[in-house]
Amino acid sequence: MPRPPKRHHWRQRPAPRAPQLPTPPAAQEPGSGAVHKEQGSVVEAALYRDGRRVATPDSLAETYRQLREYPDGMAWIGVHRPTESELHSLAAEFDLHELAIEDALEAHQRPKLERYGDTLFVVLRAARYLDAQEEVDFGELHVFVGRDFVITVRHGAAPDLSAVRRRMEETPELLALGPEAVLYAILDAVVDGYAPVVAGVQNDIDEIETQVFGGDPAVSRRIYELAREMVEFQRSTRPLVAMLHGLMAGFAKYGTDEELQRYLRDVADHVTHTSERVDGFRQALADILTVNATLVTQQQNEEMRAMAEAGFEQNEEIKKISSWAAILFAPTLVGTIYGMNFEDMPELKWAGGYPFAILLMAVVCFSLYLIFKKRDWL
Repeated sequence: MPRPPKRHHWRQRPAPRAPQLPTPPAAQEPGSGAVHKEQGSVVEAALYRDGRRVATPDSLAETYRQLREYPDGMAWIGVHRPTESELHSLAAEFDLHELAIEDALEAHQRPKLERYGDTLFVVLRAARYLDAQEEVDFGELHVFVGRDFVITVRHGAAPDLSAVRRRMEETPELLALGPEAVLYAILDAVVDGYAPVVAGVQNDIDEIETQVFGGDPAVSRRIYELAREMVEFQRSTRPLVAMLHGLMAGFAKYGTDEELQRYLRDVADHVTHTSERVDGFRQALADILTVNATLVTQQQNEEMRAMAEAGFEQNEEIKKISSWAAILFAPTLVGTIYGMNFEDMPELKWAGGYPFAILLMAVVCFSLYLIFKKRDWL
């Protein structure tokens, strides 16, 4: 059966640029003699009908063809770091807006939700905690949701969408609700993936507190790196709160199923909780950094005081040594002068010369001792 014509966007616009490009081999019509194999970016493509998988095409072109044969079916296509030609092929087939395609190609987008006519474009930032490196790894996920298709464009290792697909296929009654159900399952997977990250970061903060009060000099770098990760984590979670509330605001307008409404509200609660935890982590890290700076300053002051005390004690010892050296220098000087034994020295023939010299040395030494003692050098 031929596939129903595509529904146009809310405004008339020129045809997307994609159809003007050469058609990639994977998007050629079957029967042309071409080999219909993907270039490696298509992770999995499947067609569903009434919540159950009815086909597993091995190429984009085959997916397009089989979807036309199932006008009441839904295509779920997952790609990982697709090429430009593959994205243009998807844009031409599903009438995706050129601005959304540009975002999907460039990646590095902030979480957002845009509606282009009948197509919903969602950007999500997934996260996972790497135990070995004790750091947070962020991935980016772009989701196109249309009347009869879901396209996921993944940049990064997270999230594991194969688990989402298995979960949905195990609950066909939920999958039968259509592309919206898939979108909410993806949102739930991304948000659930934040829980291990929160637990890992909490453990890191506990370890950092121990390092701070243990005087570990490497803790400042760890605090700074974790604070940067929390800034990135906050940028990933905070916009989701507004996005989910925006989806909930459209329940009545788009006739969202009641089960999906409860599902989305639960996801929104989890996102709000995670966002609050992340805000708390940032504040805790800022406080820890302040405490660490205070402790480092105190330690430096203690070291400087110890150095000053050591210098003072050293100066005292130098004073004592200098004082005794001066005291001993006086008799040495007198003895040296009279030890020259020149014939023209009148004191050599003076009977009281020797007692006088001894008395002179004693008086000088005692006088110097009193002077140094008075000045607390001895």
